[in-house]
Amino acid sequence: MIPRELLKKIRQIEIRTNRLVSESVSGAYHSVFKGQGMNFDEVREYQPGDDVRAIDWNVTARMNHPFIKKFVEERELTVMLVVDLSGSGLFGSGEQSKRELAAEIASVLAFSAIRNNDKVGLVLFSDEVEKFIPPRKGRRHVLRVIREILFFEPKRHGTDLPGALHFVSRMLPHKSVVVVLSDFLEARAPVRFGSRTSHIAPLPAAEPLAPATQVALRQAHRRHDLVAVQITDRYELEMPALGRLVLKDAETGEVVEINTGNARQRAAFFEQQTLFQNSLRRAFRTMGIDSIQLRTDQPYSAALGKFFDTREKRRRRG
Repeated sequence: MIPRELLKKIRQIEIRTNRLVSESVSGAYHSVFKGQGMNFDEVREYQPGDDVRAIDWNVTARMNHPFIKKFVEERELTVMLVVDLSGSGLFGSGEQSKRELAAEIASVLAFSAIRNNDKVGLVLFSDEVEKFIPPRKGRRHVLRVIREILFFEPKRHGTDLPGALHFVSRMLPHKSVVVVLSDFLEARAPVRFGSRTSHIAPLPAAEPLAPATQVALRQAHRRHDLVAVQITDRYELEMPALGRLVLKDAETGEVVEINTGNARQRAAFFEQQTLFQNSLRRAFRTMGIDSIQLRTDQPYSAALGKFFDTREKRRRRG
């Protein structure tokens, strides 16, 4: 039986996200995530303004009057949420951890999906696939998805995104919408603090993602409609001035002591992280993958709105 406080937390997320879904996201979701094709629906009489390319010449010849074929979208989609449960996701400098924000974003997308009669599935991964929930419909199913993202206890703490994407490809025989929610810190290099190093956050690099990760993302993107949702915390982007701290990496267990009171080190850290974020965004663009950047200390509705607007404009141009 689920404890009352956990049910309350799940219910709070449902209430917060349902309003956003009702007011804006559900319609935008329907517009930008398209079905697998078009199915023949019926033949009807031609009307001025109809596309002449849709004329059914066989029926037109028999009836001695122009008729057109009408098609409807094969709508039903599968949305697979692929959520990173590595140790770094537990971090949060404010009221919400990265994992809690991931659960809320997953809730928005999942409720939008079921309102459009689509299925929702879930893959939770660390450096192995920890849990798989097959795609289904319905509110109770979505609430279970939210619960698992929030409260599932992973066995391991590392990150293996390529392994998770290969698993998804095996489990989804048809084209689906695959949403990866992660901080994308799996390819971390040491951050320099004077003469010392730590793996607390990533250094900028020409290739911010490991080669195996890039290959897996490209393969998944060719087969599915892949969206990358990067979730970060403000203290992963800028170092707070809190004096000397002893930090432990949540994934590797490495411990390092740093002096956050040093203004030059804070400036260097900020520059490193800015370069890394820019490099990661460029990498997604180069692969043709749509990405959304979210922070635990900022509202996410504007970022989601921008994502849907961008995809809608591109769809119209295409």
